[in-house]
Amino acid sequence: MQHAKELCKTIIYFVSTYILLVVMKILFHLRINGREKVEKGKEYIIVTRHRSYWDIPLLAVALGGRRKIHFISQKKLLKNPFFYLLLKAYSTIIDRDNFKRDDFRKIIATLNRNKLIGIFPEGTTRVKKEAKTGVIHFAEMSGKEILPVNIQAKGSYPPRYPFRLPSISISIGHPFAVAELKREDSLSLCREKMATQERRYYQRLSKLVMERIDSA
Repeated sequence: MQHAKELCKTIIYFVSTYILLVVMKILFHLRINGREKVEKGKEYIIVTRHRSYWDIPLLAVALGGRRKIHFISQKKLLKNPFFYLLLKAYSTIIDRDNFKRDDFRKIIATLNRNKLIGIFPEGTTRVKKEAKTGVIHFAEMSGKEILPVNIQAKGSYPPRYPFRLPSISISIGHPFAVAELKREDSLSLCREKMATQERRYYQRLSKLVMERIDSA
């Protein structure tokens, strides 16, 4: 029964993604670059900046229908009836504002169960919000590489309906491991034991993740 349910979800994801690809090519003149950097069967945590709810279907289309992404989503999105069923089917719901041990366990189970995980490091669509450090910790725990995706819009984004629609190009960057970020961090506080110093260290690593997204 469970296998049939998962197969049904995979088929719906596949078909929906290709329908969205056609729609987005018409609406946004969508271009996708860098798919060849995604190795078949490899496990990734996929990250991008969060500017609009369009980011979610754009990520799905960028990777293609054969690569099903499982997203980490925040609980308050369930209030939107349009997203409710999609979130239940293709994401793990956590309470970002009141993060507890159960939320942590959900994420660990999700990392173990799914090859491709979609996370927005900023955790919100608000501009100039600092990236949270969760992506770094999750990548370390799971051993998954981080795959940066840069969504670039020429024009108003989020789109302003019905006539102010942007042209969108998506660039998939080279995947990288957390160890590579640590080597890149010239200040390197990884040996220091104080909690405040360690927190700053992971914040800097998270900032490097966002730079990789922007340079993809």
